[in-house]
Parts: sequence; C-alpha cells; structure tokens
Amino acid sequence: MTVRDEAISNAQFTRLRSLIYNQAGIHLNDDKKTMLELRIRRRLRSLHLNSYAQYCEYLFNDENQAEEIIHLIDVVTTNKTDFFREPEHFDYLTQKAVPDLVSRNEDNHPLLVWSAGCSSGEEPYTLAIVLSEYREVHGGFRFRVLGTDISTTILEKASKGVFNGDLAQPVAEGLRRKYFMRSRNRESNLLRVVPELRQLVEFRRLNFMDADFGMPQKADVIFCRNVIIYFDRPTQERILQKLAAQLVSGGYLFVGHSESLHDMDVPLTSMAPALYRKQDART
Repeated sequence: MTVRDEAISNAQFTRLRSLIYNQAGIHLNDDKKTMLELRIRRRLRSLHLNSYAQYCEYLFNDENQAEEIIHLIDVVTTNKTDFFREPEHFDYLTQKAVPDLVSRNEDNHPLLVWSAGCSSGEEPYTLAIVLSEYREVHGGFRFRVLGTDISTTILEKASKGVFNGDLAQPVAEGLRRKYFMRSRNRESNLLRVVPELRQLVEFRRLNFMDADFGMPQKADVIFCRNVIIYFDRPTQERILQKLAAQLVSGGYLFVGHSESLHDMDVPLTSMAPALYRKQDART
C-alpha cells in the first residue's frame, strides 16, 4: 500500500505528542513535527496504512493502543551511545566508587550496576568489561550489570551483543581480543561479545514513567547518561527522584556532562563533574 505524500496535521501532531508525553515523558517541541512524520511513516508501511489519519485511528483504538504505543515510542526515541564514552567515568568507577562500595558492603552482595537508558548495549558491556578487569585483580569481587531501555527494538539488538567492528574502536586492542569474537566470515566486520561477558549483563524494558520500576534490589551504581535531556525539567526531577530511591545508601549516580541536578530536590551530592552520590545514612 502506498503511503500518501502528506504532512501530519497540527491536530494530529498535538494528539500524538500528548500521548507520547503521557506514556513516556518525552516532550516533542513544535520543531520535531517533521521528525515525527518521517519516523511514523515506517509504522504506516508496517501496518499497511496509507495516511496519518488512518494511523491515529488505529493507534487510539483501545484494542491496539497498548501494543502500538510500544512501537511508537521505539520510532521516536533516539539511540546514540559508544563504548567507553566519557572514559573518566569508568576510571572513577573502578578506582574510587567500587572500592568504596565494597568496603561498606556488609552483607557481601554482588554489586548491582545499572545502565538506565542503555540503548544498543555499548554502555552495559563497557561496564561488564571494566568490572571484569577489576575482578581479576580483586579476587572475590562479584557484580551484576543491568541494562534497561524503553525501546524493545534496541533491547533486542543489545541482547545479541553484535556490533560493527568500527564501533568497537574505542575499546583498547587487548580488551577487544579478550572480550569480542570475530565473525566466522572473514569478510565480515562484525564482532560479538563473548558469551562469558554476555552472561553478566541482563537486559529488560523499563519506562521511566512507571510508578514501580520493579527492581529486585537497589542498585549500588546507576549510569543514566545523556538520557534526561530528552525530558522537560519537572519530568527530569521526578525521574531523578525515582533513580535516587533505587540507589543504596552511599550509592553513585553518573549522568551526562551536559546534564545538571542544580536546584533539584533530590538526595544526591555532587562528587565530581556529572557524578553524584546518595547520602550515606550511616554518616
């Protein structure tokens, strides 16, 4: 079926962005209208619909909305990440944060490090690499990595652990050889994370708008970098309050360098650029 060459009407755009905001907290400005048009066209083709009017009729049907809203959020979210992005954060993690957390880990539980907004998996796999390297030097250290994202499509990609070799260039050569496998097809440039590392990372869908994140335990460290910039300030503050509630006492939150918690009502203290720590109840 051919998709009509037309634009989303102002009324349709208002209706769609209100739904996206209410369901995912993502605020689309007026200048995002063209972006939304282009991305929804993918869904029109998939659903064999030929107009935005037909799509709105389909989406706002009670029988379809619960399933289709997941696909809609998939197409409007932006997924951009890299291995070892902002490497000083990983240095701080292993040189200061983890030793501090281990020293106060009275019940000797495996540290839970959560990549919130993990996109295609580069960040949680980077965390698994640096923590595996730390474990080799510090016997008995145990950890788990959790990667969450709102996009089911990107989570499926992340769980496979397959990347174009060019994307792995930020990984030091020795670590690439150690933690990645080359494709059997020697003409392919694909790399796959080794099974031993993939087993250390769990992926699941999470919507920051959910009242209950359903976390089995509180996280010792949360990486939520370059994520809250997509939300308006009131939503940012609510998300950060929820994240802080999911941190153990004395736990660490890493955010993006363009993100700030200044003047926000959250129980977190600045430790370094883009790094915060939850107040330790014992101090």
